[in-house]
Amino acid sequence: MASPAAPDNPDNPATDASVEPAAAGTEKPSDTYVQSFARGLSVIRAFDAQHPAQTLSEIAQASGLTRAGARRILLTLVGLGYVRADGRLFRLTPKILDLGFAYLTSMPFWNLAEPIMEALSQEVHESCSISVLDGTEIVYVLRVPARKIMTINLSIGSRLPAYCSSMGRVLLAGLPDAELDRVLRATDLRARTSRTVTDIEALKAIIAGIRARGWAQNDQELEEGLVSLAAPIRSRGGQVIAAINISGQANRTSADEMAGNFLPPLLAASEKISNLVGLRT
Repeated sequence: MASPAAPDNPDNPATDASVEPAAAGTEKPSDTYVQSFARGLSVIRAFDAQHPAQTLSEIAQASGLTRAGARRILLTLVGLGYVRADGRLFRLTPKILDLGFAYLTSMPFWNLAEPIMEALSQEVHESCSISVLDGTEIVYVLRVPARKIMTINLSIGSRLPAYCSSMGRVLLAGLPDAELDRVLRATDLRARTSRTVTDIEALKAIIAGIRARGWAQNDQELEEGLVSLAAPIRSRGGQVIAAINISGQANRTSADEMAGNFLPPLLAASEKISNLVGLRT
């Protein structure tokens, strides 16, 4: 780790004696809530593709903490090996991946799903992904890319809004009505393209159709030129626990052509993975 900056440097992680208030917007819901742990996670989440290296002040602002609180957490993360300090800048280290892979390795049937995804991708010559629902977003847990088709760089851990993505709508279709309504009302419903549906009642109608037919189609609502199909992955009890999709380019394969040509192998793959999940859950 680099030597501490001069004491009068406002971004010096070694100097700040201010008293830390609660993080912005954070309330203690019960005695079981560990506020310091929540603050630590907020510091980790402050790093992203747009902000891979930040000063103490920048991290404090992004996480809603005081500089004193952010400093204590950062130095703890440095000591544990999850963050490194380069002069005034802090960066995550590869060790942070351990936290994400703990989720994946705790669900070993995803390893069994990957060969099925690879076979599907080779058959249709398009990218294939699996995601789960987390609040108003989907999180990618597996991905077999065929070629770059989006300006968004997608990989394991990537997040996209559920309301305007094919996998997101499949996952929303698996929710009870009351939970679906809560999620949609908590979502920032904005038009990402000229085709994006943002009206809650219209989205509910679309999701009702997905429930009835068992799969979802997306025609350039998430990004211009992107088309996709998605199907549910179910637990032994029939609960939707994940979604699998095929995504491609509209200038090569229209949404209707994708549904006509790729839906049968997609549904077959989702059924195979669901059967594997049923053996493990």
